[in-house]
Amino acid sequence: MRQRRELAGAVAVVTGGSRGIGRLLGQALAGAGAAVGLIARSGDELAESVRLITEDGGRAAAALADLSKPAEAERAIRSLCRRIGPATLLVNNAGIGGPVGDSWHVAAGAWWQTIEVNLGSAFLCTRAVLPGMMARRAGRIVNITSKAGVQRWPQMSAYAVSKAAIIKLTENVAAEARTNGVRVFSVDPGLLPIGLTRNAIAGTAAPGSGEARRDAWLRHQLAVGHGSDPVWQSRLLIRIATGEADSLSGCHLSVHDDLDQMLTLATHTPQTDIYRLRRTEPATAG
Repeated sequence: MRQRRELAGAVAVVTGGSRGIGRLLGQALAGAGAAVGLIARSGDELAESVRLITEDGGRAAAALADLSKPAEAERAIRSLCRRIGPATLLVNNAGIGGPVGDSWHVAAGAWWQTIEVNLGSAFLCTRAVLPGMMARRAGRIVNITSKAGVQRWPQMSAYAVSKAAIIKLTENVAAEARTNGVRVFSVDPGLLPIGLTRNAIAGTAAPGSGEARRDAWLRHQLAVGHGSDPVWQSRLLIRIATGEADSLSGCHLSVHDDLDQMLTLATHTPQTDIYRLRRTEPATAG
């Protein structure tokens, strides 16, 4: 019941909300009292996400859209805002894994599609909600990224590059919108046994393929305890949504971080990139 009061009156839009992390986060936000708008391309799964939220007493609406297309992204955001109210929180979660293989072997079209879906959807949905947020001088945007965005992931270059670009988009939009009351965050949810990892657990990839090697690595990481707990991600998002982490706007956060320690660092070093503070070597200009 305490959680249900935390986000009372908030309106959250979650992209990629038909399954996996998007569904998880939509349920968590609704459970904390927010009205939730979900966007995805899969109608049946989207309807199931809405059903799960409403049957638990939450308020939810859905919009079908291919968010890599500007007109569809704009239309979906407008539709949800008319039905549940202006967005106070946007969670850019929509994404695909992309092609697997050496960069010079994968199909160029599939590689670029990953950028358009992952980075393009975050950019377009951010553009769609920012005017309203800035007019109200309040709003938060959370970009779901990955450890792949800050470390190399051979054989998965499209995915890694798209996530790195979203982290940089986070930094830039946070700086641009800071004086208008909007806060922006990059969040790495860790390796979860849902979403894109679900297929890896099922082990359905063709033996000997790049996908099979990737999936075997993912299963090993989960088996040796390098995964994360969906509850951690939900709690981190709620803390961000309530404004508790506003001083870290523009930063790349992870469920494995000590958020309280990072908030303390931000208090002592305002307007400084907290991610850089965590490095051991001296920071250099440029």
